Amino acid sequence: MFEDTALVIPVYNEATVIKGVIENALLTFDKIICVDDGSSDNSDAEISKTGAKLVQHAINLGQGASLQTGIDFAKQDPTTKYFVTFDADGQHRIEDVKEMVKYLRENPEVDIVLGSRFLGKTENMTKAKEILLKSAIAFSNKTSGVKLTDAHNGLRVFNRKVAQELRISMNDMAHASEIIHQIHEKKFSYTEYPVTIIYTDYSKAKGQSLMNSINIVFDLLIRKIAK
Repeated sequence: MFEDTALVIPVYNEATVIKGVIENALLTFDKIICVDDGSSDNSDAEISKTGAKLVQHAINLGQGASLQTGIDFAKQDPTTKYFVTFDADGQHRIEDVKEMVKYLRENPEVDIVLGSRFLGKTENMTKAKEILLKSAIAFSNKTSGVKLTDAHNGLRVFNRKVAQELRISMNDMAHASEIIHQIHEKKFSYTEYPVTIIYTDYSKAKGQSLMNSINIVFDLLIRKIAK
């Protein structure tokens, strides 16, 4: 049913959870591309135990670079029509991916579907995280030309047109804002879709720090000024 869809999963030191995440996804999706971004643990060995494709970076380049590598790899299969960016830490639900792909199939005028936890729901999100995310949304809506309810959700589904034209140059976590800016610049048609984000103890421990988020905003401002 989803032979036309590829999941791209960036992986960095996720050995304790990645096998379970992949095996759950493989119950629905056959095409899974994991990009091991220079992990120092045995993430690659855990991925190799599954049916997912493994692509490796020799050194850590950042999540943005991993997504671009995975998308480029997925594009090589001409039967792939839909591309999914999916986190490795267990925050995303395959049920949401299925519905988002179905929505894109039924609405061919839409190029990209963006997951929104604020249209859907969250489990175990801290108040500090909520405040940080909503501040990022306000900043993004003022600077990107794209109005969203959730600006840094890693769950996205898009068509081959987006896959062909998207160019992620920000290798770090700022790639999420860069994708939003490219939606505006390249005039991709978009919509948001309600999803559930699950914050486990593991995913919260791996999440962005406040200082990292401030650095992302600073980096985006400098790049915007430099244009």
